Amino acid sequence: MEELLLTPLHEEHLKLRARMIPFDGFDMPVQYTSILEEHFAVRKQVGIFDVSHMGEIEIRGRDALCFTDYLVTNSVMAMGTGDIKYSPLCYPGGGQVDDVFVYRMADDFVLLVVNASPDYSAKDFDWISQNKRDFDVEILNRSVDYGEVAVQGPRSEALMGPLVKGAMTLKDLKRFKFMHGRLFGKSIVISRTGYTGEDGFEVFCKASDVADIWSGILEKGREFGLKPCGLGARDTTRFEVCYWLYGNDIDETISPLETGQGWAVKFDKAKFIGREALVQMREEGIKRELSGLLVPTGGIPRNKMKVLKEGRTIGYVTSGNYCPSLKKVYAMAMLDLPFVEKGMGVSIVIRNGAVEAQVVDMPFVKPINKR
Repeated sequence: MEELLLTPLHEEHLKLRARMIPFDGFDMPVQYTSILEEHFAVRKQVGIFDVSHMGEIEIRGRDALCFTDYLVTNSVMAMGTGDIKYSPLCYPGGGQVDDVFVYRMADDFVLLVVNASPDYSAKDFDWISQNKRDFDVEILNRSVDYGEVAVQGPRSEALMGPLVKGAMTLKDLKRFKFMHGRLFGKSIVISRTGYTGEDGFEVFCKASDVADIWSGILEKGREFGLKPCGLGARDTTRFEVCYWLYGNDIDETISPLETGQGWAVKFDKAKFIGREALVQMREEGIKRELSGLLVPTGGIPRNKMKVLKEGRTIGYVTSGNYCPSLKKVYAMAMLDLPFVEKGMGVSIVIRNGAVEAQVVDMPFVKPINKR
């Protein structure tokens, strides 16, 4: 077996007796106590996640902004320093290389935060490098140099506000904005972003500093009910609000117009990779759509399980899980049109049996910015 990679916080997870599992090439904590306990810590108080396995690609140089604008579907040129945007990164055919967060660090410096796994960051880096053309930029895969933790939940500002020293208070840091600061004497970049649907922050630092930052937040967070949280709670929280998971809900065969990511595709841009294919798809109309399914009984749907209508295959599950906040089982599924009408009954093949399901609205739980 290939040896698993370790994040800079691996020893901290072992000290906390986390249950470790292989995940995207890393040895990662799936839970420390229970997934339910950690899930509700994030929903009701505050939790901290190790997300140092995420990838960071730096684009530097005179053409950093216009090159990034060409790479991604969202608009980059209008971003100000301190702004963050979510965007698909597409192939010419409209399928997705990845979905990324774009940080405008300066006029000549863009940071792309890409999905976890050395395979993904290497794939993204290779793709970006292949499309450099004559843009005046330097492209650097800095994933191993960064450490990152996510502090998520309704009490995250109360916890982190007094600890972070910067040009503004965290109360004044808006969603999808970042600032430079100091935390426990360490230089950081902190953003008001996350993958849970709750208010929260993501802290970027040197890999060598992240253990001190993790330990410091755990110590200061005791009075706020802070709990370390693993991949299990990360998945249940993101799934309830229907945030996409690359490799499941989106991949190289799926266009952003089919998944509800269309708001991040700016057709008014003259050029970006995949534009022609996406324009054609928009004009012809999509033939399938990512949809929500309620599964009253019969098990947990998993990725690639078939969805049927009257015995005919009409799609497949992309993600499925128990939603602790709702105490119900749901799935996200790529369904052929016209089988996406709300309330329509379908079935999912689970363990060789057909389990009833119903098409429902997404997200299943509204994220904080839509409550």
